[in-house]
This record gives sequence, C-alpha cells and structure tokens, in this order.
Amino acid sequence: MVKVLIVDDSAIVRKIFTEQLTQAKDIQVVGAAPDPYVARDMIVKFNPDVITLDIEMPRMDGITFLKKIMAHRPLPVIIVSSLTPKGSAMALEALESGAVEVLAKPGGSFTVGEMGAQLADKIRAASHARVMKRQASGGPMASARRAITETTNKVVAIGSSTGGTEALKEILTRLPPDTPGIVVAQHMPPNFTKSFADRMNDICRINVREGAQNDSVLPGTCLIAPGNFHMLLRRSGARYYVEVKTGPMVHHQRPAVDPLFKSVAKYAGANAVGVVLTGMGSDGADGIKIMKEAGAKTLAQDEASCVVFGMPKEAIKTGCVDKVVSLRNMPQAILDLV
Repeated sequence: MVKVLIVDDSAIVRKIFTEQLTQAKDIQVVGAAPDPYVARDMIVKFNPDVITLDIEMPRMDGITFLKKIMAHRPLPVIIVSSLTPKGSAMALEALESGAVEVLAKPGGSFTVGEMGAQLADKIRAASHARVMKRQASGGPMASARRAITETTNKVVAIGSSTGGTEALKEILTRLPPDTPGIVVAQHMPPNFTKSFADRMNDICRINVREGAQNDSVLPGTCLIAPGNFHMLLRRSGARYYVEVKTGPMVHHQRPAVDPLFKSVAKYAGANAVGVVLTGMGSDGADGIKIMKEAGAKTLAQDEASCVVFGMPKEAIKTGCVDKVVSLRNMPQAILDLV
C-alpha cells in the first residue's frame, strides 16, 4: 500500500485528489494539508511514501518546502501546478530541486477524468523512485565523431517519463552543435514542455524548442513533443519534419513515446537511433522493437542511473536494445551510433 500526503491550499483540489485516489486499492491517502506547516506535522505523524505538492501556497511556497524536505527528510515528491507560464517555470525549478514528477491541475484542456487516469500511475512510479541529492552534471563533454555533412540524414529519437527532465538535461547539455536532429517524447502536461524546452535552449549548445507542425528535424536541433499532443516524424524527399496532432492517449499519455518511435521506424529506419530513458510503465517498448526491426540502433538507460527503471526495463525485455548505458555515458553512446 502506497501512503500519500496531499499538500495544496485549494480545498477543491484536495477533494478531487482524495476522491480519485480512493478508487485505487493499492493507494491510501493518509492526509491532506492546506500548507507546508500543516504538512510538516503530517509527515512526522503519517510517514507518507509520496507527497503531492502545490507550488503557490500561503505562508510558504512549495519550492521552499521541497528544498527543506530534500535537505532533512528526502522522499518522492510530485509537483502539482497550474498550466501557466509562471507555474510551468516554477515546476521546472522544483524538478531541478529534487521533485520526481509534474502533474497539471485540472482545467483548460486537462480534465478531471484525464487527471484521474494519470494520478495513480504517477504516484506508483514515484513510490519506486530513487530520491537522490541534486548533483551537477559532471561527465566530460561528448564530441561528434563525424562531420555535419555525414549526419544530415540521421535522427535520434528519445523517450522518457519519471525523472526524464533531469536525464534529458544531462544528455542535451553535453551534445555538440553538429549533433544529428533529435526528437523527444517526454511525458509532461501542456505548457510545461514549452518552459522545459526554453530552459534547455538557454543552457545547451544545440537548439532546443517545443515541436510545432511541419518543423524540420535538422542537425543541431532538438524538438520536444508539446504537452497534450503526439509528435510524429515524417519525411518529404531528404527532409525530415514533424507532425503534431491530437488523438487518443497511449499508455495514458499524450505525448507518448510509442507513436513517435513507430513513426521514426517508418520514415528513418536504419538512419535512426532510439533511446529509452527513465520512467514507469512500458511506453516505448513496442516502438523500440519496431525501430530495431527497421534497422535502427537502440539504447536504454541502465537501472543504476534511472529514477524509475520501468520503461528501460520493458524495452530491454524485448531483446531489441543494442546496448544498456549509464546516463553519464549516454551522450557519447548516442554519438558513437550516429
């Protein structure tokens, strides 16, 4: 049984979360706190396995409280935030401070029903997460082994979920400007993907942005699937580009990894590299199998460096992963294959 503490100043959100989670037989809501001060006492009393934490609250904001938790009693924290640019930026700061996941508050394009389908899964994933102190990216800078003219027809496809934002940061910040075009499906709600892409663009040597309809996949560019949309690879002559579309959730996710990987298999084939990073569930396993069958090279993150060894584990079980690599060595492993 996973014990959960809900921390949110909104009585409505606390009520919705409690009602949704009560339906899961393996999850128990042990408390619902309106602010960090009440939450502090509940943590001591109930010893929760996972906390869901709002960011903007009275008396103490969520990021300050999160940093105190990570300093004195580290445990998995899921950030809950509104779909606003400000909320998204603060949620990304929280991820960098130790939170393991982001959840959008109901509203706009994200409904209570969709939240209910994802909330329990996120909590289960968080309960298995390795909560570690924040460490600066320490590995050596990866270097391209081939000239840019030889990599223009290559595509790197990456899929990730829980813990994926920090894993992607570790990889993308260490790639050189002539890296082949990259397409990413990271499980993340709307607006958060835009804020995450903007932040990565500020600190990377490659260009990083949220993918838009008909964007070209070019060397030195990384396109991240926008929240609440699937992103697919397409090809016109020698030009790769992306299609951004709605559609049913896959593995309770939109964007999902499998649709992206399957489109990469179809249109890039042996010119592609598929990478499965940290995350719960099996999204990406079917896609990595199809990519491998199409001639692509495939990589998966190793268990020791994953926050949650779910998605990589399922991909490895297919027998279609060429190499299992630590996060520290993943940037160079990608470049070696392209």
